[in-house]
Amino acid sequence: MRVGLAILAVIVTLAVTPVTAGAEELTLSVAISMKDAVQELGARFARERPGTVLRYNFGGSGELQKQIEAGAPVDLFVSAAARQMDELEARGLVVPATRRVFASNVLVAVKPVDSTVDLAKPADLLGARVQRIVIGNPKTVPVGQYTEESLRALGLWERVQAKLVLAENVRQALEYVARGEVDAGFVYTTDALRADRVKEAFRPAEDTYRPVTYPVAVVKDARQPALARAFIDLLVSAAGQAVLSRRGFQPPRAGTR
Repeated sequence: MRVGLAILAVIVTLAVTPVTAGAEELTLSVAISMKDAVQELGARFARERPGTVLRYNFGGSGELQKQIEAGAPVDLFVSAAARQMDELEARGLVVPATRRVFASNVLVAVKPVDSTVDLAKPADLLGARVQRIVIGNPKTVPVGQYTEESLRALGLWERVQAKLVLAENVRQALEYVARGEVDAGFVYTTDALRADRVKEAFRPAEDTYRPVTYPVAVVKDARQPALARAFIDLLVSAAGQAVLSRRGFQPPRAGTR
């Protein structure tokens, strides 16, 4: 029943825009941290291809992965980590030859903009004034997985367990901080840049977690594989990279997949 409901939820999410007869529909499941950039590029993509309609499904990469595994009608998958793409590839659910890493990001700890809590380094999370820390659920959300890796490397993971609040995706974590419902949270630098009610507290050392990468690939049962490949071409093009850079994303690192 849960799988059926999950697929239904995806279809409902994607079927909100009327479709013109003869239109080609491209369905994209996209890590929510990439939402704004992909929508901007999607608008350009559609303008250049009259009659093309883009359907978006945004969420945590792990949940999007589960939906694809359950048979959700998706043409293109954009993940915020290699792990989810690796698992889909291992199950033969994406086309390996189309897989590309097109952007990277950095983990950052943020706090409410009006916070007076002294939070300038990871060890400050142990302070008595820091009572609630939001992270993405490490079981399904890449930002939570990167956060767990970093806190484990720093020897803090077990010591902050009682303070943790789990979010369904990085944007939900950002909202918890912005509304002052928590004292701190871990998001990506691109999320922190777009929010006016949070401020950066510190950045964990990048050698304490795997590189934050964004792989994209065509889904094996895509109904529009040619359009999906064309969208990947846009992501990796100079124009696509310019949009991503303006929104705070970094170029893909050499050797990442």
